[in-house]
Amino acid sequence: MKKHYSVIVIGGGQAGLSISYCLKNQGIDHIVLEKNQIGYSWQAKRWDTFCLVTPNWQCTLPGYHYPGNDPNGFMEKDEIVNYIQEYAKSFNPPIKEGVEVFKVRKNQPGGLFELSTSLGNYTADQVVIATGSYHQPKIPRMAEKLPEDILQLHSSHYKNPQSLPEGEVLVVGTGQSGCQIAEDLHLAKRKVHLCVGGAPRSPRRYRGKDVVDWLDQLGYYDLTIENHPDKENVRTKTNHYVTGRSGGHEIDLRTFAKEGMQLYGSLKDIKEDSLEFKPNLKQNLDRADEVAESIKKTIDEYITKKQISVPNESPYQSVWQPETEVLELNYKQTNISSVIWCIGYQANFSWIEVPVFDGLGYPSHDRGVTSVRGLYFLGLPWLYTWGSGRFSGIARDAEYLCDYIADKMKYAYPGTLLAVNEAAIGS
Repeated sequence: MKKHYSVIVIGGGQAGLSISYCLKNQGIDHIVLEKNQIGYSWQAKRWDTFCLVTPNWQCTLPGYHYPGNDPNGFMEKDEIVNYIQEYAKSFNPPIKEGVEVFKVRKNQPGGLFELSTSLGNYTADQVVIATGSYHQPKIPRMAEKLPEDILQLHSSHYKNPQSLPEGEVLVVGTGQSGCQIAEDLHLAKRKVHLCVGGAPRSPRRYRGKDVVDWLDQLGYYDLTIENHPDKENVRTKTNHYVTGRSGGHEIDLRTFAKEGMQLYGSLKDIKEDSLEFKPNLKQNLDRADEVAESIKKTIDEYITKKQISVPNESPYQSVWQPETEVLELNYKQTNISSVIWCIGYQANFSWIEVPVFDGLGYPSHDRGVTSVRGLYFLGLPWLYTWGSGRFSGIARDAEYLCDYIADKMKYAYPGTLLAVNEAAIGS
């Protein structure tokens, strides 16, 4: 079995498949190593009613745009898995599934990369890390204070309301996952207690169009990290919450509260039988609304500037206000039997023994290119644009890195790339 490749790609998700498509098109010798199977994370780490929050027309993997008949709809979980699997079938990437990479190292500046894997050792001239950054589910240490008879899940392990024991449910966090899981439980008539964090929200439709369509016209999806007004922080910010469920709609937590969901500020601590909350519920709700309204204002200004004829909309009116903020709740008396932690993930690149990381253990790079020759990252949030970690922007990043890799091969190994391309053409 071959043990050396010009390029090894680690990760066979949409990022790894995208760069493989580009490398194969240029006839570049490579292999993709995937720890699980193609589409695994979408299948195993999403709940049953999960769907995209961006329209299907934004699914533009290189050489394989959304092939269905509902471009303005939102693919559900099984459709997403099928989309990725069919993408792989469309070009037959050189991928080995079920191979875990334990270590990547480079002993000397001009030397080869050495990879230790569950299938043995490999070497490569260049390596692309395409594993994303959502590696380890975040669950705070305070979770240890809850009794064992309360089921605790991270959002990546939640499947459906029926899989939870009888009783009331505490959902912690209001990013996309937290809000959508809270809605899933709420629609199933489960009593939900929701700890509201500082995540912003987005309108779904405004003045006759999906907000994504407006932002596309505004050029937001072409905005690069270097030109972003908050480039120092945008990579770590929580995504706006909205949903594509049932054709797509806005999520307004105030509506949930009016319908009986219990809202609290951020979870502060757990002491004996009590949950303690910060007094920031109103502040967090107001800030989320302000962000949604600022998006609408930006769209309004664009419409006026371009003199576009579209219907007007009435200003937003809140349907519920917290009269007083509950700062403490006895979870035993309330019969909370399940807690779902929806506070995100943390990256873990400790297996990469190459000095390219900052003080927080996150890779330092310029559009995916690191300071160590031949090591690249792909699929990270805001690697270059908003779409870098999504179906909508991965093609641009993959094509850029593939061209960069090809140029390095021409420089380091004159004639090698030409020979590989000629072999590809003749095959």
